[in-house]
Amino acid sequence: MVSEVDKGAVLLTAVQNGDQEAFAELYDQYSAAIHGVVLRIVGSNDMAEEVLQDAFVKIWRSARSFDAAKGRAFTWMVNIARNTAIDLVRTAQYRNNDGIRTLDKHVYRMGSDEERARMDHLGMDKVLGKLKPELREMIDLAYYQGYSQQEIADRTGIALGTVKSRTRAALLQLKEALKELA
Repeated sequence: MVSEVDKGAVLLTAVQNGDQEAFAELYDQYSAAIHGVVLRIVGSNDMAEEVLQDAFVKIWRSARSFDAAKGRAFTWMVNIARNTAIDLVRTAQYRNNDGIRTLDKHVYRMGSDEERARMDHLGMDKVLGKLKPELREMIDLAYYQGYSQQEIADRTGIALGTVKSRTRAALLQLKEALKELA
């Protein structure tokens, strides 16, 4: 039996060869989890749906650049979706329509219970639960909400060097936690 991570790589390899059925299965397997990440960044379900569609178009078009030796398929796809969402958030039109967003003080509670359940099928809830609250905050602000390190420093009042240190520490701890799951 092929694991989820391996299945994503297998499907992306088929997509590299133009396999539309593999692409549909890839979408079915990962769109809910990716939608949850995008929704945390853009804050609107309608916008998240639009970004998800754009991200999967980009995944289709750039599938040939995926290299399983460099990382996991899910991570590669989330990065595409995350960057697409961040690009949208940083546009002037979006900022004018959205206004100023407030920081969620409960950063570990990633949206609704339904959204968390969709994300947790990949085990991220368990992995993030192993981090200290201040490290979870850095992951949430940087990766789920799309803030740059400077923006995090500005919004939280934490020194930029501390934001960088905490983000690095969080990523190192996540890496170790993910190794334990494998």
